[in-house]
Amino acid sequence: MTMEELTLIDKSLLVAILVGLGVLIYRRFVSKPGGLQGAAAEPSSVTGSEKSPVGNSNSNKTREHGTWEATQFDYPKITPVTAKLESIKPIPYRPFRWGEYFVTMGIRNMMWDEWIELDQQFEQYHKIREERIRVKGERVLKTLPERPGVVASGHPAAVELLYELAEYLSRRYPDVYRVTRLAPSEGSYGWYGLGQINDITIVPLDKTFVIGEGDPLKIASLLTQEDLAIMVEGTDGRYYFQAGAVLVAGTWRMEDKLGMPLDEIHISGNVPQFQSKLNLSMGRFFKRLPLDKPVVRNNYTFQVVREKEGEGLDSAELSWAQSMKGDEDLKESDGQRWLQGYDERDEGVEKASAKVPNYPPVGPSTVWLRVERQTLRRLPRTGAVIFTIRVYQTRVSELVKEPGVPGRMASALRSWPEDVARYKAHGAYGGIVEYLDKCHGEQVRAGVHTEEGNYPF
Repeated sequence: MTMEELTLIDKSLLVAILVGLGVLIYRRFVSKPGGLQGAAAEPSSVTGSEKSPVGNSNSNKTREHGTWEATQFDYPKITPVTAKLESIKPIPYRPFRWGEYFVTMGIRNMMWDEWIELDQQFEQYHKIREERIRVKGERVLKTLPERPGVVASGHPAAVELLYELAEYLSRRYPDVYRVTRLAPSEGSYGWYGLGQINDITIVPLDKTFVIGEGDPLKIASLLTQEDLAIMVEGTDGRYYFQAGAVLVAGTWRMEDKLGMPLDEIHISGNVPQFQSKLNLSMGRFFKRLPLDKPVVRNNYTFQVVREKEGEGLDSAELSWAQSMKGDEDLKESDGQRWLQGYDERDEGVEKASAKVPNYPPVGPSTVWLRVERQTLRRLPRTGAVIFTIRVYQTRVSELVKEPGVPGRMASALRSWPEDVARYKAHGAYGGIVEYLDKCHGEQVRAGVHTEEGNYPF
């Protein structure tokens, strides 16, 4: 072997040693959550990405059911909202279309900036949510323990969700939320290498919550206008409703669904065409939902609200549709079969044997559009899927002033298949269609543009 060959071998060995040292240094100091300890890493300008887990990078793609390996996640930069909270109007979602109605999941990609929406109704919603927790307790706010061999507890995901909300909200709405932090430490919940949040203050309400004290899901539920559901994968591959703060569901009760897998929640709720159109695709979607691809969807129905004297805390029946559903505390076994969606066109339903509600008169001031904006995202540490539900209510008397809305709304009401109409209790408010037709005709004669806009608005 020549001297030149020995020199080449020595150089190759030196390069290999240096590369190996570089990998070790990267793994030790850079690849851990938060980057270099004590330094605040800059947030990514992209929409988010899935980084290597603490172990095999493919571990969660090939994981066994009911398992998840904590994954490092590069959070996107959150753009602050500069408008004052009292000036932010509720977003006018109008998620109905002209023409035929189709049963689909209807999901769209969600921008990270738009995870949680706040508006000028925040304080009113907060009061309603506080009152619901005070009066209903665990019926509307509860975390289930582990069921060995079936599914893990929802508590670790509730803790992670609270930290996620505190990080997001304090960045998205800096005039509404103020936080204090602990010193940076390895494995903390802080974003970008910062120390994890110790407490969060809702500035307009002058309320401070210490994150390590009390029920994390209760704190999370009072920080936003959203209902929260935590879905945890079980050993059978199905996702179970293991924790929830469902305070303003309107027409269903969390106590009836908590602990169920996703498919049973929908089947027990008589969701139209779930088995034939949604079950398989929904199951696959939950299993495959990536960390960096949150989604959003909208649905809608109508609600009849009896006119009341004076304005109470929840006169619009945001939390429970009393005018349509009756007493929230009664169950189907008490004879209230209509709790599942009574429709006067149902065959074989004897009105004498079911406590058919005495619906209020139908008119533009008593019928409300009720829209849900729902988001779905996966948490990186626990792998749980978080389901947020924000409810928007608008009186029909206000809706008909919007260009094109009354005609499109009438078309949507007529387009529902019979099973959808029954599910949405069409019999309670279907008479409003004639009024919508009248308003549409007036808009057409006035030359108002009535074409469909950009869904879901």
